[in-house]
Amino acid sequence: MAEAHNIVRVSGVAKTFTMGSQVVTALRGVDLTIRAGEYLSIMGPSGSGKSTLFNMIGGLDKPSSGKVFIDEVDIAQLDAYELAWLRNRKIGYIFQTFNLIQVMTALENVTLPMTFAGVSQDEAAEKGLGLLALVGLRERHAHKPQELSGGQQQRVAIARSLANTPAIILADEPTGNLDLTTGEEIITLLKRLSSERGVTVISATHDYKMLNVSDRVVWIRDGRIDKIEERDQLNISVGTIGTKEE
Repeated sequence: MAEAHNIVRVSGVAKTFTMGSQVVTALRGVDLTIRAGEYLSIMGPSGSGKSTLFNMIGGLDKPSSGKVFIDEVDIAQLDAYELAWLRNRKIGYIFQTFNLIQVMTALENVTLPMTFAGVSQDEAAEKGLGLLALVGLRERHAHKPQELSGGQQQRVAIARSLANTPAIILADEPTGNLDLTTGEEIITLLKRLSSERGVTVISATHDYKMLNVSDRVVWIRDGRIDKIEERDQLNISVGTIGTKEE
């Protein structure tokens, strides 16, 4: 079997923010490659730079210096239309707060990215129902977010992230607003999507249960990569640590 190619490459990425008269450095020359089809977790304490790195990979923010490549395309060189195309077609986003549109049904939320991609209404509805079935919610397709539990809303968000068959799913604290059991279900679902569909899952998280399913873990501290561990190097007993980083 051919070795998986690097779908993401981060080269010398640094990021500074100006807050009043103060300059804050969030990232300090980060280098990272991410293999196609792997489940990668970015972990670190609050303020470590993990969310900033996550936003750089997703094209949600631009580095102060350095480059981010998706399939060897420097995304900083893309114009607004090209970047929007990349986000819509190549990357699926899952957020801690679900970010569902409250006046839309589950199905309408899932099919919205397809509408932006020019998919016909009938085709989008058929595919959307299939994606809701994939996450176990086909029978709830006509329900609006306020009629669903937090875990169900996150499942709708996962279905939406798959709408345009992305190569990459970016999951920002996907279990942050969920109880223990539901969080475990979401982690298992994301791992299944990675394994069965070959989707690259990149998660910024505090949740140590992610260690159970991650192919690699990138530990961030003070804007730098502290270490990168492969699955067989992870020797933390999740049951004795608990589920959240203090």
